[in-house]
Amino acid sequence: MTIQKQKDRLQVDQKLPTMPWYVQQFIEYKLPDLSPSTLLEYIRDYEIFFGWLIQEGISTGPDIHSVTLEQLESLRMEQVTAYRIYLTTYKEQKNSRITLSRKLSSLRSLFHYLSQIAEDENFYPLLKRNIMAKIEIKRVHKPKDTAAKLKGKLLEEDELFDFVDYVRTGYAADVSDNKQALYAHEHNAIRDAAIVSLILNSGLRVSEVVNLNMDDVDMNNRMLYVSRKGNQDETFKTPVYFRERAKEDIQAYLELRAARYPTPKREKAFFLAIKNGEKEGKRMTKRAMQAMIIKYAKVFGKPSLTVHKLRHSFATDYYLQNDIYKTKEQLGHASTETTEIYAHLTDKTMSEAIDR
Repeated sequence: MTIQKQKDRLQVDQKLPTMPWYVQQFIEYKLPDLSPSTLLEYIRDYEIFFGWLIQEGISTGPDIHSVTLEQLESLRMEQVTAYRIYLTTYKEQKNSRITLSRKLSSLRSLFHYLSQIAEDENFYPLLKRNIMAKIEIKRVHKPKDTAAKLKGKLLEEDELFDFVDYVRTGYAADVSDNKQALYAHEHNAIRDAAIVSLILNSGLRVSEVVNLNMDDVDMNNRMLYVSRKGNQDETFKTPVYFRERAKEDIQAYLELRAARYPTPKREKAFFLAIKNGEKEGKRMTKRAMQAMIIKYAKVFGKPSLTVHKLRHSFATDYYLQNDIYKTKEQLGHASTETTEIYAHLTDKTMSEAIDR
């Protein structure tokens, strides 16, 4: 189990006792099929919903643990509508349509389980009436829409090489008058270039890069063993290839890793960082990796570039040379529907090809 999954599982175990008994039963039912991160999102969504029921006086109990099945069963359509409005207004930074859809989907999953799967001692459904079955959740995350938002924000063609070179050497010239930034770059430039090059030549997710261990990297075969998103078998790692052009950057990092980021023997992480005031290296965090990419991207002149957009940049480039099924496998998508994004991103290239 990865470090992040361990943290999420711990939070699930801490929060679950505060939930009503039937939610605890639902989470245990889903435990073999969903990742700790997804289960934690479910519980957070239910905290908001049950808190709203108490706030509105629909549930009269003292806390969310006391919300009853009868109170869920007697919900009216206008109350559900009111809750949907609440979701768009309860935070200063309102929930996006995608977030709103996900929160409602969490409730639908719970209500479906209670009304269609779970049974009482007499073999009757725990929930006799499912108000959430009447709620239509429109699909808001269409590949074509996602592609439209990404256009102009990714690295294209020679920019993929240029950005790696910039991280390795070019950034120093732009921050030459900032001693602190220059020192940090001198210390970490080879590592940072290896991370950028790896993502741009494999399409790994940032979590997959963070969770890489030393024995997950096979330099001879240009292969990585990765814990893919959604894979419930914690012992299995998917083999993922990286391009030849990343090999030199990764090798350069490996040659200085031990000397520049000394670690205790128990530390298995591939990419390391040393925090201010500390002497030993530790696994680089997801947040640190994201901040690192944003730092370089701003000065490079691509302020909208993020670590996830590096993955999109690779995928767009890869799709131009391969079919949708190979792209799906390389990226670890659950279905080709997600991979369709890159078909829309390459529309211009496709139209030029048919003219030729």
